[in-house]
Amino acid sequence: MSRLLTLENVHTHIGQYHILQGVSLTAEEGEVTVLLGRNGAGKTTTLRTIMGLSPATSGTIHYNGQDITKLPTFSIANGGIGYVPEDQAVFTTLTVEENLKVAMRKEDEAAMARQDYVLTLFPDLKKFWKKEGGHLSGGQKQMLAMARAFVNDNRLMLIDEPSKGLAPIVIESVMEAIREMKKQTTIILVEQNFSMAAGVGDTYTLIDDGETVQSGRMEELVRDEELKRTYLGIA
Repeated sequence: MSRLLTLENVHTHIGQYHILQGVSLTAEEGEVTVLLGRNGAGKTTTLRTIMGLSPATSGTIHYNGQDITKLPTFSIANGGIGYVPEDQAVFTTLTVEENLKVAMRKEDEAAMARQDYVLTLFPDLKKFWKKEGGHLSGGQKQMLAMARAFVNDNRLMLIDEPSKGLAPIVIESVMEAIREMKKQTTIILVEQNFSMAAGVGDTYTLIDDGETVQSGRMEELVRDEELKRTYLGIA
């Protein structure tokens, strides 16, 4: 197993605010790494910093052996990192088909094969192929957002809060899709729903007040009641 992504002591400022104050994490190829922490801890900013949307002011980010700390977002995306933001970023006036088409970097045979595969993961998207994104349910929008990132040949996917606002039965579908996706790509997941995080995560990184406080195997965190109570408020 090889290390695909490494953040070392990353700091990020947004305006006058010092949001990330020493985030370090690693993502091993073929695994799901879950970023955990209370609201406002810096998890979303960590994903945005990896993508270059909120650039790091110090520290380093290495992806696939390359220093990407100072690269522009388009170069990072073209390098094979997909991003599914918390607000899903679905084009509301485009159909499901059109949303997937505009997301493709190249509309080639490989991309079409990945599209066919993603439609087996999310059969609702096939069912509503000609429906506009704005008329989909919350769960269907989340599926479409994940599918848009997956149609490209991304070695790493960053997924922010995929279970937010979804019904339990839909969360189960999203969890199953993530388990399938990790057979073909590496995933960094931000997730507040601990049962979902524990159900799909291989490793975890705990972030508190913009700083990494602990990392390890997910099964270790599941057993550590004190750590969960201190940093996640889980009794």
